[in-house]
Amino acid sequence: MHRLLLATRNWHKTREFAEILGDGFDVHDLTGAVELPMVEETGLTFEANAILKAVETSRQFQGLVVGDDSGLEVDELGGAPGIFSARYAGAHATDAANVVKLLGELAACGPGLHPARFRCSLALAQEGTLLGTFEGIVEGTIVDAPQGEGGFGYDPVFQPQGYGQTFGELPAVEKNRISHRARAIRSLQTALPAKP
Repeated sequence: MHRLLLATRNWHKTREFAEILGDGFDVHDLTGAVELPMVEETGLTFEANAILKAVETSRQFQGLVVGDDSGLEVDELGGAPGIFSARYAGAHATDAANVVKLLGELAACGPGLHPARFRCSLALAQEGTLLGTFEGIVEGTIVDAPQGEGGFGYDPVFQPQGYGQTFGELPAVEKNRISHRARAIRSLQTALPAKP
């Protein structure tokens, strides 16, 4: 069985990884490692931040470590919130506060659906060495009000292309089939060693 350590304390991400990877993978995160400071996201891209997290964390732990940085890019906002997705409304912003800020800014752009995408960058590292990077993207639009209670982050306002429901409304199994994270994880799986 592959043991993967995620360089995150975001239990939503950990749960999605475990659900998407399924049997054969033992997925852990840094929740129990409270003594370790989180790696500062100083990169200018999702990929750069994923690499920072994976490489630095892999210096502290044995085995394979995955760094994940992901977020929302809205065309009318010049790609914002982008790498600041989790802290768009401030350093300790809640998901709800981030959504409120996003919808407020888009309201100034006029009515209608606003083209956007979720992007996920993953980095795989071991013992301080980068082994590879992987990306997943899902295109869609931002709707004018939150819809659905599922998912997290911007899921209730993101409607993936080809669907009439937001990620917040879609069943988790369907979201985990088509999401940006699912696409990045499928690429990651092809690069994992044949034997753990």
